[in-house]
Amino acid sequence: MTRASSTPEPKTCAACGRTIEWRKKWERDWDQVRYCSTACRRHGVTDTDRALEASILDLLAARSRTSTICPSEAARAVGGARTDGADGDDGEAWRELMEPARRAARRLVAAGEVEVTQGGRVVDPSTAKGPIRIRRA
Repeated sequence: MTRASSTPEPKTCAACGRTIEWRKKWERDWDQVRYCSTACRRHGVTDTDRALEASILDLLAARSRTSTICPSEAARAVGGARTDGADGDDGEAWRELMEPARRAARRLVAAGEVEVTQGGRVVDPSTAKGPIRIRRA
């Protein structure tokens, strides 16, 4: 049997949505592998992560079928962006939710609900670098 035919299909990390490639060390327990790293296993999926997923879907539902959103829009909606600077950070509290918003988008891509684009082209969210847009699948 060749290596290519014996290698199981890749999985998606339950926490960050990145692709998990099969490794020899996981041979005996590949069926139980859910996370790509110890950090993802520790972090898991929080209520904030679920709120970001819901926010992405709500923002897309409120727009035309072909419209896209930036992950920052979901981060602002969940993070409660303040513009008055009263919280001491000049309205920038949403920025810490940017990577969680990208993770939420990757999980939604894995579920088949959205697509991630760069320059109008669909890209693999696990390897995308730089600004991305999210649209309905």
